[in-house]
Amino acid sequence: MKHNNNGSELQDSYNDQHNWVLDSSLDSRGHVPLRARTGAWKAALFIIAIEFSERLSYFGLATNLVVYLTTIIHQDLKTAVKNVNYWSGVTTLMPLLGGFVADAYLGRYTTVLVATTIYLMGLVLLTMSWFIPGLKPCHEEVCVEPRKAHEIAFFIAIYLISIGTGGHKPCLESFGADQFDDDHVEERKMRMSYFNWWNVCLCAGILTSVTFLVYIEDRVGWGVAGIIFTTIMAISLLIFLIGKPFYRYRTPSGSPLTPMLQVLVAAIAKRNLPYPSDPSLLHEVSKAEFTTGRLLAHTKHLKFLDKAAIIEENTPLDLQKQSPWRLVTLTKVEEAKLIINVIPIWFSTLVFGICATQTNTFFIKQAAIMDRHIAGNNSFTVPPASMFSLTALSLIISLTIYDKILVALLRRVTRNQRGINILQRIGTGMLFSLTTMIIAALVEKKRLDRSENNEPMSVIWLAPQFIVIGVADAFTLVGLQEYFYDQVPDSMRSLGIAIYLSVLGAASFLNNLLITAVDTLADDFSAKSWFGKDLNSSRLDRFYWFLAGVTAANICVFVVVAKRCPYKSVQPNQVVVDSSVSVA
Repeated sequence: MKHNNNGSELQDSYNDQHNWVLDSSLDSRGHVPLRARTGAWKAALFIIAIEFSERLSYFGLATNLVVYLTTIIHQDLKTAVKNVNYWSGVTTLMPLLGGFVADAYLGRYTTVLVATTIYLMGLVLLTMSWFIPGLKPCHEEVCVEPRKAHEIAFFIAIYLISIGTGGHKPCLESFGADQFDDDHVEERKMRMSYFNWWNVCLCAGILTSVTFLVYIEDRVGWGVAGIIFTTIMAISLLIFLIGKPFYRYRTPSGSPLTPMLQVLVAAIAKRNLPYPSDPSLLHEVSKAEFTTGRLLAHTKHLKFLDKAAIIEENTPLDLQKQSPWRLVTLTKVEEAKLIINVIPIWFSTLVFGICATQTNTFFIKQAAIMDRHIAGNNSFTVPPASMFSLTALSLIISLTIYDKILVALLRRVTRNQRGINILQRIGTGMLFSLTTMIIAALVEKKRLDRSENNEPMSVIWLAPQFIVIGVADAFTLVGLQEYFYDQVPDSMRSLGIAIYLSVLGAASFLNNLLITAVDTLADDFSAKSWFGKDLNSSRLDRFYWFLAGVTAANICVFVVVAKRCPYKSVQPNQVVVDSSVSVA
């Protein structure tokens, strides 16, 4: 009879977890979500739709920005590249603020709505700067210097877009990943594919942008392109709102930095206490008490922090629990360790970010001065920014092959659900980025040799470097997204995506510092500046060789860091839900 009762309880527990989502999510009415009606792909598709349009608008501006600054604003190459890097840096660092606000106060859904509104304001101002007479670049069709009013309106518009991206980018991607329950086997597999297909759709937006819309910018006008950007963004916002009943929501849990500080303060206060002989003696709440997330298992690294969870013998437990600055749970300790773990990974991927920033700056400028006629057809010229479509296509194809073929083959070899672990995926992409810099250096040297003899060189020569960097992005950038979402505490996942984006932001600023430092040294030791007024008076090939050398050294550092970096360890549930296994 007792055995039958236990079996009945197990069946009830299984049915609860199979029918309801018990990961602390809520539906749009504030209730526990019903699995069949909420989340998974039915909700994620609405979220991906707005990402498609946002990337379409962003890359329509970003990939052609250096061309805009040199042709419309009339800045020299070095100044234009620095301004692009500053803007890219701010755009990819702002998500740190947006992710913090979402996780601590507003929640991801509300933050996306606010950020999208700010983003639309930027697009509207950008469009108006081409139609309102007082904001137009100039009255004449050709002008030597644009109006100051246009320049001010333009920079305000693009930095409004930066602020909008700061709330939009980290929250939307993590909100989409929240639609998959990590404790449900089938949904966990879906989430592994989610990051791949998220980037496929993202690249579809980029591909549309750098072909059709960039062509409109170059041949029809920036104002018309602005109208298209604004309209598509407004429509996608409506689509996002329509999906509201299908979403799963996470309530904000307050500042994510406070628990970290509590762990540090408690560990320092109890630094002289001996370690317990058994980790099970460390303070932890029961699974029944812990209803707002997942309990983490004890790990052996950073043992000093474990002291924050030591129960002091001479003080009653009830009294210790009154102050979270004196006694914290083991899960909070492990969450603090997770944040410390991602720091060396963040630093060791900055060089990859520097390589990736070349795509939107020097690669595009190279394309602008090469022969862009297709197959001898002088009537059609490829816009320089459209070369980025090769990177987007390469990324789409690489991700499709990786998700549908490579993962299945690697699972058989490694017995790992992911095929290879996340850090191995990131490292593989770094090897492709090294190859990209070598190819770019060789091609640029050939272009310079030809330019001395006034021989035109087809833009097709740039295709290999655009294609290989796309493969690198498929491994490293997507791997970083998954790593920083998965390996931070559950309450900090918007901030996790923001940390991934900050790699690219910090890399943009570092790229500017490198350009300044290398240019200064080149003036002292070289007869020709590496960064002249234009590409023909520069030695960009040497800069690419320099980046190749730095990348090779960084890969060695990353391997050492990755080998020592542990992964998140979650305490197993009593019942694991897998619909492919029946409960007897």
